[in-house]
This record gives sequence, structure tokens and C-alpha cells, in this order.
Amino acid sequence: MSQQDQSAAPQDGPKGDPWHAFGYIVSGVAVYGVLGWLADRWLGTTYLVAVGILIGATLGIYMTFARFNRAQPNSQPHEQSHDR
Repeated sequence: MSQQDQSAAPQDGPKGDPWHAFGYIVSGVAVYGVLGWLADRWLGTTYLVAVGILIGATLGIYMTFARFNRAQPNSQPHEQSHDR
């Protein structure tokens, strides 16, 4: 492979920090779990903490996909060959 081919090859490494993904999921579970617990205390129910945890996990996973599935900007323009 020439130097030019190597520089045009896509990056195979991770596109983000895995700790961000972990943080999104854990913070979603924690925040919505606490909100569910508070709603349980306020309304006298026993199931809203579980609903809050599930909603928090779902939103955390959604935020992870939304952040890490963005198209990466290409810093090098594509060279087109005009072999005719």
C-alpha cells in the first residue's frame, strides 16, 4: 500500500470514549429511578421506580446511539481519477 492509500483508509478505531456511553446509561437509570422513587412516595404506589429505571435505561441507550452513530466528517477530500 502506498503512503497515499494509507492516509485515505478509514479509521478502524473507536469513534468515541466508551466511558461516555457508560455514563449516559448509568445517569439515565439513576436520574429516572430517583424520579420514579419520588413519584412512588408522592402517589403512594410501588411500581413507578421500576418504570423510571426502564425509561432511564432506554433514554441512556438512545443518547448513546445518537452520539456515537453520527457521521464523522471526512477531513480529506476524495480524489477522483479521470482515466478515460
